[in-house]
Amino acid sequence: MTEHSPTLLLDQKEIEHRLNRLAYQIYEDNISESEIILAGIIKNGYLVAERLAEILKKISGLSIKLVEVHIDKKSQVEQEIVISMRREELNGKVIVLVDDVLNSGKTMMYALKPFLNADIKKVRTVVLVDRNHRRFPIAIDFSGLTLSTTMQEHVSVKFESDKARAILS
Repeated sequence: MTEHSPTLLLDQKEIEHRLNRLAYQIYEDNISESEIILAGIIKNGYLVAERLAEILKKISGLSIKLVEVHIDKKSQVEQEIVISMRREELNGKVIVLVDDVLNSGKTMMYALKPFLNADIKKVRTVVLVDRNHRRFPIAIDFSGLTLSTTMQEHVSVKFESDKARAILS
């Protein structure tokens, strides 16, 4: 098996363009709401959620609350998934669960767990890159880029100060 060099999937400008499109889709889906909660999966999912929140604040009158979803991606079953908001604050709210890359759907599925204990209005899912390798029954409502990769390939999103990029290796 030969190893290939990393391929740039999205550069900073392309990521910004896709985040803008995602923000507009989120806004259109929630146009009648006064507030939404962007729940970003730590670490990169939260960074994507922060960027979406900035854009949504510029383009809409929505009140945006950011929530961190702490999940151990190596042991989702054994470890408790913790969010940075009390369950009672979620009642009647729209939750937009955000991650950077969707691989099998396992992390996204487990990340939904804390929200199942609240009386939420609706949940939407957003990823910057969807790899189309579902092993779990999770649907993505909005994705910045959908591509088919092999199981041996890896997609990573790198955020460095004012520079971001998505890489296939």
